[in-house]
Amino acid sequence: MSRPSIQDSFDAYLDELAPKLGHADRVPSFKDYCYGLMLPLSRKSIEPIAASVDPENVQARHQALHHLVAKATWSDLALLTGVAQWVLPHLLPGTTPFWIIDDTSFRKKGRHSVGVSRQYCGEIGKQDNCQVAVSLSVATERASLPVAWRLYVPRSWTDDPARCRRAGIPVDVAFATKPDIALQQVRETLDAGIKPGIVLADAAYGKVTAWRAQLAEWGLSYCVGVHEDLSVWAPETEPLPPHWSGRGRPPTRWQQTAEHHPVSAAALAHALESANYQVITWREGTNQSLTSRFAAVRVRVARGMQRREPEWLLIEWPESADKPAKYWLSNLPEDTSLTTLVKVAKARWRIERDYQELKQEFGLDHYEGRNWRGFHHHASLCIAAYGFLVAERLRRRDQKKILRFPMPTLPASYRPRGGTEGPASCE
Repeated sequence: MSRPSIQDSFDAYLDELAPKLGHADRVPSFKDYCYGLMLPLSRKSIEPIAASVDPENVQARHQALHHLVAKATWSDLALLTGVAQWVLPHLLPGTTPFWIIDDTSFRKKGRHSVGVSRQYCGEIGKQDNCQVAVSLSVATERASLPVAWRLYVPRSWTDDPARCRRAGIPVDVAFATKPDIALQQVRETLDAGIKPGIVLADAAYGKVTAWRAQLAEWGLSYCVGVHEDLSVWAPETEPLPPHWSGRGRPPTRWQQTAEHHPVSAAALAHALESANYQVITWREGTNQSLTSRFAAVRVRVARGMQRREPEWLLIEWPESADKPAKYWLSNLPEDTSLTTLVKVAKARWRIERDYQELKQEFGLDHYEGRNWRGFHHHASLCIAAYGFLVAERLRRRDQKKILRFPMPTLPASYRPRGGTEGPASCE
């Protein structure tokens, strides 16, 4: 018996997800949009998709797709949960997953697109006018899948209710830092019953002590980036117990003195002997093995006058460098090997593949609208199409290339709206 074609499998996948849209009349547009995201289009915004799926009725199809993406009130969380329910059974069996937290940026002109602001833009590594979204991906060594997605809204927006109202930002959306958004996503992912994973994040998240503490309170393991100025108690040292004179209320604050005090992560890294560092290979890269020099020591974070539990401080110091390159903090068990710590810390690279494929192959950054609902709906639909690709790669071990459906033939009379080339005007 021959296995179903890719398009038959995609149709079955969309049928499974369709109830998440809430109303049956949204389903045709949902399928059209996802199908369009699977086509080899140079631009995956509403107008090119409408022209590709229904070239004889572009205007009507455009209106239907625009309603689905920019106006219809279906739940992004429900759709992403449905995608996860389809994909994760192929991804998770027999392994401990990673929960990778990160953010990605979208360069934008003007000031009207929801959440746009002059802020750090990871795409170019400096300040620029852009939007930023926070995501949580479930990953293993084989693949990864975003399961949560939300726009970061700067204070320049949340402090301006009229501006938020024009962009359709819900009234209950208050200012939240990126770590705050990430914690909400972690909580929602736990509540959805998804198998817990080791949380990975860069120093923008890992540097926040309360953020790490909340993960630990929820029973989650983590291995997160920290900065070189992180204050720690070196191995075999710890804060002095509270001293009580016998009078008054017994003190609870742990002590330090001029001779007995914590040090920075950088100072500790420099104080270690060369024998503490080992060369570790953590993955086979495209052209060569990925190798560097690492050390791991048990430390206590020195934040406030509290005695905290020991954790791993992982240090990467390439042999050719004059100082350490990166630091991580992890609450993984004391018997965790250095090789395991390194492989866990370095597993965060998969999030870059998510973003690369979602942008380059599925048009994540092609949405031309300005409102909150459209921004999130477009991203959810892109993740739905990407989820199918992930599942097919896992099911069909021989499937390595990006799946593409054949491009339909457009009539000779077809012209893009607004001109003979380029995308349509703002949706």
